[in-house]
Amino acid sequence: MDEAHQLDIWEGYVDWRNRPALRGRHGGMLAASFVLIVEILENLAYLANASNLVLYMSKFMHFSPSSAANMVTNFMGTAFLLALLGAFLADAFFTTYRIYLISAAIEFTGLLILTIQAHVPSLKPPACISVNINSPCKEVGGAQAVMLFAGLYLVALGVGGIKGSLPPHGAEQFDETTPRGRKQRSSFFNYYVFCLSCGALIAVTLVVWIEDHKGWQWGFGISTATILVSIPVFLLGSPTYRTKVPAGSPISTIFKVLTAAVYNTCSAWIAKNTVMSKSPSYTAETREGEDSEAKEKVPNQSLTESIKFVDRATNNEHNHSILKCTEKQVEEVKIVLRILPIFMSAMMLNCCLAQLSTFSVQQAATMNTMLGSLKVPPASLPVFPVIFIIILAPVYSRVILPFARKITKTEMGITHLQRIGTGLVLSMVGMLVAALVEMKRKKVATDSELLNSAEPLPITFLWVALQYLFLGSADLFTLAGMMEFFFTEAPSSMRSLATALSWASLAMGYYLSSVLVSIVNDVTGAYRHRPWLFGSNLNYYHLERFYWLMCVLSGLNFLHYLFWAKRYKYRSMEPN
Repeated sequence: MDEAHQLDIWEGYVDWRNRPALRGRHGGMLAASFVLIVEILENLAYLANASNLVLYMSKFMHFSPSSAANMVTNFMGTAFLLALLGAFLADAFFTTYRIYLISAAIEFTGLLILTIQAHVPSLKPPACISVNINSPCKEVGGAQAVMLFAGLYLVALGVGGIKGSLPPHGAEQFDETTPRGRKQRSSFFNYYVFCLSCGALIAVTLVVWIEDHKGWQWGFGISTATILVSIPVFLLGSPTYRTKVPAGSPISTIFKVLTAAVYNTCSAWIAKNTVMSKSPSYTAETREGEDSEAKEKVPNQSLTESIKFVDRATNNEHNHSILKCTEKQVEEVKIVLRILPIFMSAMMLNCCLAQLSTFSVQQAATMNTMLGSLKVPPASLPVFPVIFIIILAPVYSRVILPFARKITKTEMGITHLQRIGTGLVLSMVGMLVAALVEMKRKKVATDSELLNSAEPLPITFLWVALQYLFLGSADLFTLAGMMEFFFTEAPSSMRSLATALSWASLAMGYYLSSVLVSIVNDVTGAYRHRPWLFGSNLNYYHLERFYWLMCVLSGLNFLHYLFWAKRYKYRSMEPN
């Protein structure tokens, strides 16, 4: 009876009460379904404000367009970068279950502060009605600015913790030892992006419309209520969850292996120089002794051929006890090092995606946003890629992927790296389209003699929707592909941290966008009278040149990606 009970236990997993998780009772698609529902609510709460925040910062807090754009990219970048912190804590000390609950409470606090500020007039700058578009209003400052940024970065901390814990929590519900479990896990990542889009659809339509027509206090209020509701919804699934037991700090393992490899390399170099100064007989004896010791220390697991430098960490002969490493630890670190170039390649794509939250919204704000008799808020533009993703994600899971599996006769059908590569190509096309559309928009502004006017230009905002369509499609392919790639390839003790690399790549993309804007302004300001991206009037920006630059950089990045992707070997294709 005890043996049968042992077979029913998920080794290395516990339930929400910290008891051993049982097969048939914990995990599976039902448990993952609660995670997917929570993600709809969480992304609704986050994106409702993030998608429209650039207009809130410029119109109500009176920052210039470029300053507002940089603040939004810094805020979103920080939120996604903090996913690494949430994932690290989940892997090392807490569980994904606890990290989600703590993070949701933090995000709720931040949104509550922003709601109160938006509701109370004395907590924000006075309204400013400027007739001349070139005369800026007074920016927010003092205690009001402290309250604004405290609320924003509490939200960023909460969002980071949720993004770092929720996807791995859902992915851990499936049995990876069976083909059915692996296929279900692959479907989970596709539907995770689908649920992200469902939350985004409500956020960029209903909530953004309420923000523009009823006031920002209502928009922040809806986000606050939504994240609050997500907590009991998540708790409802508690009896079904299986949660991975924390395995200690993965970062300390990485540093230990790398330090041991460097230490042993230096020790070997010193020993070699010392031996060369000794007699030949001594050298022969030493080598004979080393050979006999090597025979006694035959590893029970062969090390892979790649990144041989790290293999030196297993030479424990001259190591301090604190630096002794096992073959398993070395292999885990080699896996992490191999996926880092893929992580770096995705940064440029996410830099392109950052434009959808900043300059693209500001472009649309200068154009005719009427659809018949309906006035569409500029921040609702992401509805186009969102609807496309909502349609494409199930089609990909139900039609494209099974067809690809049948044709290729492989379990994956379309590899993770092929999906990421497709996303990179689509991002290049998106920036090409963005540059052409901006050239057309500025031509209309010049021909209509509306360069200095706040009136909408006689050109429909649907032109800008084209770049949203291409970049949104790129996001679907890349985000789902990266999350599954990092989760599947990473060692089990680092899976939350590895999955969070998807969000960290997004963060680095947002930061890179801010850095590029600053560099472009510095360089062009030094050689021209006016920088490309400076001032309060978007019509005098050289945004089309910035988009051409992004297109060229995306092309170079794709070549960098191909170099590493062609050389990558999946863990399932390697021995041991």
